[in-house]
Amino acid sequence: MPYTAFSAKQSYIEEHPDVIQGFTNALQKGMDYVQAHTPDEIASVIEPQFTETDLETITTIVTRYYDQDTWKSNLIFEESSFDLLQDILESAGELPERVPYDDLVTTQFAAVAAQ
Repeated sequence: MPYTAFSAKQSYIEEHPDVIQGFTNALQKGMDYVQAHTPDEIASVIEPQFTETDLETITTIVTRYYDQDTWKSNLIFEESSFDLLQDILESAGELPERVPYDDLVTTQFAAVAAQ
């Protein structure tokens, strides 16, 4: 299940596909970096974003994520993940009715970025 998700109105997607693709490409570039580098390298790059945490702790956390294979290799939001998200929301009483995957999820930009 995705930990972070991004959304945009259909009208914005239709009017600004270049912005959506550029944003998606940038996120994929970060994911590619994670796939191609060690936890030490990743920790060193992200360290400036965590000014109150020492590099050793950041490295430990990144190593844990790395060892658990936490990071996906692409941004494609699969239907099974969407269903799991809806299951969680439903069981928490936060989803009054399920929504069809194809009505809410667009993977075309992620598919291009993953190439």
